[in-house]
Amino acid sequence: MNSSVKMEHHRGVLIVRLTGELDHHAADYVRMDLDEAILRRQVEHLVLSLKDLQFMDSSGLGVILGRYKLIHGKGGKMVICAANPPVKRLLEMSGLLKIMPLYENERAALSNLEVAL
Repeated sequence: MNSSVKMEHHRGVLIVRLTGELDHHAADYVRMDLDEAILRRQVEHLVLSLKDLQFMDSSGLGVILGRYKLIHGKGGKMVICAANPPVKRLLEMSGLLKIMPLYENERAALSNLEVAL
């Protein structure tokens, strides 16, 4: 299965929608795309939407943690939304949900960041 990354940038918030699989085959591609977008644009906060992500492994967790560190280092917040049950379970087991909140949908995530689009 392929993976894709779609991004929207609004008022300092980068909304990233991942589709397909975030595994060792896709991790470097996704990492480079996100880093370029974060560093090139004026990104303060990041919303990671996992609604259409069917599978993720430890490489995907590494991508998420690395982007969290990048955003956090800039004084911003990173939130996750719309994870399906298997991906949510992996996020819980990894401990990532202890440092990043998980919201039901993008609207709730953006509301938490107090950003009106």
